[in-house]
Amino acid sequence: MSGRLTPRSRRAAFRPGRLRAAALGTALATVLVPALSACGGDASTAGGGATLKWASSYFPTHWDPVVSGSGAQFRELALVYASLTRTDATGKAVPDLAKSWEYNAKGDQITFHLRPGLKFSDGTPVDAAAVKAAIVRAQKQKNSALFGDLTSIKSVDANGLDTVLHLSQVDYQIPQLLGERVLQIASPKAAASPTKLDQNPVGAGPFTVTQLVPGTKVLLKKNPDYWDAKDIHIDNVELTSAPDAATVVSGLQTGVYNFADIAPSQAEAAKKAGLDVFVQPGFNANNISLNVNKAPFDNAKVVDAVRYAINRQEFVDKLTFGYGSATNQPFPKGYVAYDPQSANDYAYDPAKSKQLLSQAGYKAGQIKLDLVIPAEDPQAEIVQAQLAKVGITVDIKVDKNWATPFFAKNLTLSLYGTTGRDSAAQTLTAHFGPNGPLNLSSPYEPSGFEAAIAKVRQTPLDSPDYAKVLQAATRAGLQSKALVFTYSSPNLIAKSKSISALPKNPAHIDWTGVTIGSN
Repeated sequence: MSGRLTPRSRRAAFRPGRLRAAALGTALATVLVPALSACGGDASTAGGGATLKWASSYFPTHWDPVVSGSGAQFRELALVYASLTRTDATGKAVPDLAKSWEYNAKGDQITFHLRPGLKFSDGTPVDAAAVKAAIVRAQKQKNSALFGDLTSIKSVDANGLDTVLHLSQVDYQIPQLLGERVLQIASPKAAASPTKLDQNPVGAGPFTVTQLVPGTKVLLKKNPDYWDAKDIHIDNVELTSAPDAATVVSGLQTGVYNFADIAPSQAEAAKKAGLDVFVQPGFNANNISLNVNKAPFDNAKVVDAVRYAINRQEFVDKLTFGYGSATNQPFPKGYVAYDPQSANDYAYDPAKSKQLLSQAGYKAGQIKLDLVIPAEDPQAEIVQAQLAKVGITVDIKVDKNWATPFFAKNLTLSLYGTTGRDSAAQTLTAHFGPNGPLNLSSPYEPSGFEAAIAKVRQTPLDSPDYAKVLQAATRAGLQSKALVFTYSSPNLIAKSKSISALPKNPAHIDWTGVTIGSN
């Protein structure tokens, strides 16, 4: 899998790998039974204290944050690792390990000032040298999933608690970028052996690992040395790889779990069971990826025909049970990067689609395409049916090695879904830039996009022009003929009502201030 942007593997009614994970969990149960046997209540286990029992569909494949990347699993890794910044409810970067930061006058250098007296759970100091090591490792480690996000960083100087980043361009997005998604910082001592770090993660986050069964379960306890430990009210965490959707809801009912992401198809059952069901805000966006370097999409009229053939609301109704939303761009309505001017572009119009195909010289049934995807996915069947209505024949092909041809830009038609970025500029570049991992048509980019995104990076986040500049870049990106956005899948959560409300930080799961009471 390409490393720069990780696709969401779980869709509304399909969660690959869950049954296998459940079987593995059974086989390894004897390892964990002593610690987990007291699961009848929410507030405590045999060890005592408030315990979060989290069943995750995005259980990390890797616990080395450099390898794991910035897909949905960053939320689970954030239990262990802290970052220079984090995101508040408005999506703005706020202090985490760094208490403050400032740019030079030109905007091509930024200095982060770390909090004093911090240490990783192995006792190694959290200092500028540790931050530099994390950045260099993310840039240079062979299996890094993050190197493509750090191209603006030319070099790093470490001076005590001050980390100075020298940039290759003016880039005011850096505080947004270097948060939980892209730079979770591991102990440099532990990271000296990335393989060992993967098995024994060591960070400076709110919790420390006490036991890890790869792919199945992780036990954690509160980290008393975390900089904001006073606002962490959870003593223990039992993170489990979630089994099938129905089992998750029954597990929540019986107290095996008290927190889980769930499939939209299970939402009503969860509500009837008395659970608290809610959508955590996020930047999820699904798209149909087209390769304009290959026929028939080298014909702009065919691309536009596909755009008009797509009924976005059908994805929402059939796959999200109304919890998701239709979208024609990679940002949700109300977010600073969402472009209202583009909101109604390419609305569903099958008659116009057929007309465009005729103008392009194609009769109904003449265009036959393979839609290549990594696993069975109901959204592929919706695409197939919608394109059939306008005379385009689609054959769905499942390729378990899909990542190789996709990121080599060898496919003609595919699907992709992402969780976005905290830096809007990075989200746009990933989708529309000439080297963007989500741009199946690389090195193609829409006219004017390069200049528009450069202007975003050159605009301070607190500038009164920032929103206007950013939305103009979104508008330029949406002229791309390489992607057709369809819908946003929800971050749907079910939890015991004994767990207090979570901060509504977009795309994040933040445990700051969260409490767990008794049943």
